[in-house]
Amino acid sequence: MNTADGRHATSDLGRRVAARRAQLGLSWQDVAERAGSTPSYITYVEEQVATPGIEFLVRLANALETTVQDLTGYTADLAPGGARAGYRARMEEIGEAECWELLDGHGVGRVAVEGRDGLTVFPVNYQVVDGDIVFMTAADSSLARASASGVEVAFEQDHMDDAFSQGWSVLLVGPARTVSEETEVRRLKDAVHSAPWAGDGRDTVVTLSPRRVTGRRIQVPGAPGTPSGSAE
Repeated sequence: MNTADGRHATSDLGRRVAARRAQLGLSWQDVAERAGSTPSYITYVEEQVATPGIEFLVRLANALETTVQDLTGYTADLAPGGARAGYRARMEEIGEAECWELLDGHGVGRVAVEGRDGLTVFPVNYQVVDGDIVFMTAADSSLARASASGVEVAFEQDHMDDAFSQGWSVLLVGPARTVSEETEVRRLKDAVHSAPWAGDGRDTVVTLSPRRVTGRRIQVPGAPGTPSGSAE
């Protein structure tokens, strides 16, 4: 897959296009063929302050299996899942191997833990390392305190496709622990894809070793990614 070789998009649209293309595992050539464009123009949209017309934006959104609203940031501050339920939607279980594939090595998920103030859910930037979920938190946080005692936690990651009212969720349950051994801390920090979005001061490394990995998917007949014949 083509990469930008260290170059960065200079517009919100460019960043969203690049992120969505990477999420789908597509090259500039792939997107260009889908959108009826050229790889050089897709590169330009990602790396420059481009102002494409609405006709191209619609083609680009279709090529990236998303919507113009998502690409332009119109829905960035809206909670996902606001669309109506899909026609003849159905729920199916996801196998453990596919659950790990959907986690995609890193991202943002949610950790639920029972603390002194009751059940609390924290969004975390996570990394998958050697079959564990790794994230960082502040040393004085309730999540760090709970993890120090090896408490069992739940970790959830999901994806919603509002345009077609479908999506998936993955749930991991197991003991969490804070990592204190210096060599292990350094190894895990070196493996982390990005620092916590919440900012500095979150240097305590926590690992979740799942004993249970489950997932579910909502599929809508006729929507992208739905196998043919699934409506039967």
